[in-house]
Amino acid sequence: MHNEFTAIIERDQDWFIAWCPEVPGANGQGRTVEESKKSLAEAIALILEDRREDMLRGVPQDALREVVQVG
Repeated sequence: MHNEFTAIIERDQDWFIAWCPEVPGANGQGRTVEESKKSLAEAIALILEDRREDMLRGVPQDALREVVQVG
């Protein structure tokens, strides 16, 4: 699965701080722009996986589950 998200990156003294407007709570940081983007990507993946697990806990056993691809 391929997803693209926006990374907003700001400099804070010696650090770069990254956040994603499409995924509330997803933040990253690093000494370089690339480190901050990598950190942000890891945060996004963790948040999406956690949200998926939370939502699937309430799905009835007999519900049909299908895969849908976006983009």
